[in-house]
Amino acid sequence: MTLEDRVLELIVPSPEVVASIEERAGRLKEIVEQYIASHGIEIEARFAGSFSKGTFLSDPDLDLFLLFPEDVPEEDLKRIGLQAGEDILHGQRMFSDHPYTRGVFEGIDVDMVPCYRLENTSKLKSAVDRTPFHTAFIKANLDDSGKDQVRLLKKFMKGIGTYGAEQDSRGFSGYLCELLIVKFGTFRGLLEHACRWKEGTCFAITEKGPSMVAPLVVYDPVDPRRNVASAVHVDTLSKFIVASKAYLDEPRMEFFFPRPRDPMSRDELSARAELHGSRLISAVFRRPDAIEDNLYSQLWKTQIALSKKLDEFSFNVLRAVHDMDEHRLTIVFEIERDVISKTYRHRGPPVWVRSDAFMEKWRGGRYGEPFIRDGAWNVIAERMYVTAKDMLREEAAIAGIGRELDPLTMDVLDHEGTLDAVDPLLITDLLDPRFPWES
Repeated sequence: MTLEDRVLELIVPSPEVVASIEERAGRLKEIVEQYIASHGIEIEARFAGSFSKGTFLSDPDLDLFLLFPEDVPEEDLKRIGLQAGEDILHGQRMFSDHPYTRGVFEGIDVDMVPCYRLENTSKLKSAVDRTPFHTAFIKANLDDSGKDQVRLLKKFMKGIGTYGAEQDSRGFSGYLCELLIVKFGTFRGLLEHACRWKEGTCFAITEKGPSMVAPLVVYDPVDPRRNVASAVHVDTLSKFIVASKAYLDEPRMEFFFPRPRDPMSRDELSARAELHGSRLISAVFRRPDAIEDNLYSQLWKTQIALSKKLDEFSFNVLRAVHDMDEHRLTIVFEIERDVISKTYRHRGPPVWVRSDAFMEKWRGGRYGEPFIRDGAWNVIAERMYVTAKDMLREEAAIAGIGRELDPLTMDVLDHEGTLDAVDPLLITDLLDPRFPWES
């Protein structure tokens, strides 16, 4: 028995589990169809997602699409579709690219999504109109063996930390995983090809569309104008390439079921930072009332924006990590220094160009007169900030952080404060990064 066979024994849902989900899904669809009939709405209820395609691992969400006729105005589609979701699921309205309702039915998480019933994808009317075509394509191109290969790939992606097209994952969606098996046939066949991938790799499942620039381009077989892999960040692609090579060299169960990592103690973390000669600083925001996916997007944006500020003011970021819980959004930076000199050398214009304005500004300065270095005027100037903590406090509001993150709720923790208050596992991942299969 191969390692993949052993993994499949653990991850393929049992017939009893499948039957239970199918029974509840059937009852949900029956209720929805009765609701539709009682309201006189010409809408088709159709399941999409991994459940309908038979590629789910365990405890799948149900994606139930309400397909409206093309001539229904968009405002009516949203109003009627969202009301159906509220009346049946008693759930929460979610607003991303396209509004839908999220709720629970008999213990199963359900997304009820209104969309249009189209003949093809040439003239899409809403952001989710492709999804029923995705479901039909996969069902037509994956047999039972292929579905198990998708399950292996999904579990591998989850294990190595590259699964999910959400903003925080920046990885491979379930649909992309399915397409990769359609393209390459087997889990191992895909890994063998992935070993040769690089940034800019591009291929089609059926036909190519217009030229696109991205770390990975996979043309959508139901709409070649779209890159199915648009969410995949270059770092996520790189991790998948590295993991593919490592697995083929030495297949291990840890690629699918990574061992939880033990955090270092405070003393160990302090010693590791001292070994690096680096310092820690954290920005902690109060969590706003917003959709989680949107918050993750803003958390990434904020991490990047504050990193740029730390670099701009010469504190120099080595690495950064972030996390979110029910109350806080936390970003931790490892920086080269958290205190810098009061002054620095500021380079001016070459001495052979007109320098009247520069000289007028800097002559008689507190820190001495302009001097020549490398053919240019130079002066000793005073920094705006001496500590990284003061800089973040003052600059965060104008740094371009996430729209819904309030800088007035931000608490900046210095090196010792970070060691005292931040989750030690998060700091461990920052100071001693490891791949999940190596933990």
